[in-house]
Amino acid sequence: MLVRPLDRSLERQAQQAAPGVMVPNLRYFYLDGLFASISENFYLGYVALFALAYGANNSEVGALAAVANLLGAAALFPGAKLVEMVGRRKPVVIWSGGILARVMLLGLFLVPFLISNAAVAIAAIILLDGLRAFFSNLANPGWTSMVADLVPEGMRARFFSSRNIAMGVAALLIAPLAGQLIKGTNARLDSSLAGYQATFLLAFLSGMISTAIFARIKEPPASDEAAAHHHRGDLRRALQHNPAFVGLVISAFIWNLSLQIAAPFFNVYLVTAFAATTTTIGVLSGIASLSAIFGQRYFARAIDSRGSLWVQAASGLIIPLAPLAWAFITAPWQVGIINAAVGFLWAGYNLANFNILLELAPDEQRARAVALFQLAVFGSAVAGPLIGGALADIAGYRLIFILSFIGRYIGVGLFIWLTVRPRRREERPEAGR
Repeated sequence: MLVRPLDRSLERQAQQAAPGVMVPNLRYFYLDGLFASISENFYLGYVALFALAYGANNSEVGALAAVANLLGAAALFPGAKLVEMVGRRKPVVIWSGGILARVMLLGLFLVPFLISNAAVAIAAIILLDGLRAFFSNLANPGWTSMVADLVPEGMRARFFSSRNIAMGVAALLIAPLAGQLIKGTNARLDSSLAGYQATFLLAFLSGMISTAIFARIKEPPASDEAAAHHHRGDLRRALQHNPAFVGLVISAFIWNLSLQIAAPFFNVYLVTAFAATTTTIGVLSGIASLSAIFGQRYFARAIDSRGSLWVQAASGLIIPLAPLAWAFITAPWQVGIINAAVGFLWAGYNLANFNILLELAPDEQRARAVALFQLAVFGSAVAGPLIGGALADIAGYRLIFILSFIGRYIGVGLFIWLTVRPRRREERPEAGR
């Protein structure tokens, strides 16, 4: 029997909107997210450590993240164009993000069997993870456009909160399990790699279950604006009338550049500076996932009462303190305190950010507008890890943590100035009508 992700009020609302169609679709979408989270938490925090097990240095770890982000960015506008060529979004999502991206996890599993030279293996890991990012993001514009039509606007905050809680529970269970599996398998087989292989295989299998579930969703019809024929310059004209969305793109670039200067190196820092084990890293990740579950419920209500713009701005003003705290830790257990706080806050930030993206992206150019937003995110994430890796080799990790702290405050300041203020000005005339 399928898990029922909707509370009764949401289910009634969905039944009224599209009897017999929307509720099954939302259930499948809920379960797709659950198994996608299981898959991601088997591998996402451990690819860099897999490269580290082969002897990768900080620059190579930075290149791992940078190449993934570069290829992810390169896929976005082709993904939007592909949706326009095919005329449907679901096939693009399934074949690119659902199948080809997850086959790359199987490739990571096979690396130790096929490659004996450590330098070549590191290069293969970088390439495979980059291709995974490419195919995942080839699906992103179509997926986001499809989701906007799949989940009615009035249900989004509560539905995505419910879905994200399920994904958070999966992360809470799977991330520590993956860390323990890596440690235990490596010990039993006297290997530094076999445990990682086991988690990549499990990530592939659970990811394919997610794909099979997503395939059962009946694609909703696109809005009339989104289905209209596209002409050269349409996106530019749409953006000229949507300054708040342009501000969202600009602030996202700065925020994520600052984020990615430090993000790939947190776990590496724990391993190299404090000799943390994969089990410890999994537990610390689980703490963030646990606090995020509480954050989903709290911030879903906050979005209903205060709005997504307020939630993203409020959480964004506190999150930058996390990398600053990392600069002063003296033991891994202290990261548990940091993760408990930021897991809660990131739940609100991500939930609000996704709602804002769906709200501000112009309907008539939604796939391309989403591609532009994600291009800013991934484009900044190409430079971030390379800058962070070079600075970590030269001056150490604490410098990149402090730079991330400063840059994130610049990013959230730009968000408030370029997105929140113009949006508030747009809403004032409507309030007076």
